[in-house]
Amino acid sequence: MSGKSGKGFRKGPQLFSLARKKALMLDVPQEKGVKLAELICRIQEKEGNAPCFQKKSECSEIDCCWQASCNVKMIV
Repeated sequence: MSGKSGKGFRKGPQLFSLARKKALMLDVPQEKGVKLAELICRIQEKEGNAPCFQKKSECSEIDCCWQASCNVKMIV
């Protein structure tokens, strides 16, 4: 998932707010009660990327705008 926005670490309401805004821009469904990780995975899918937010133990996608908040071990 490429992109410059959201590069810094975010969590909680700040991360959810960023995800909601991005989902609105991409016309991604956001029904009441959707979990943050699920919403981010839907965004990743809509952008043509693997829906992997917080689903892996290691990641090599250094350009992912969610990676700082994903809590996954980055490998290069």
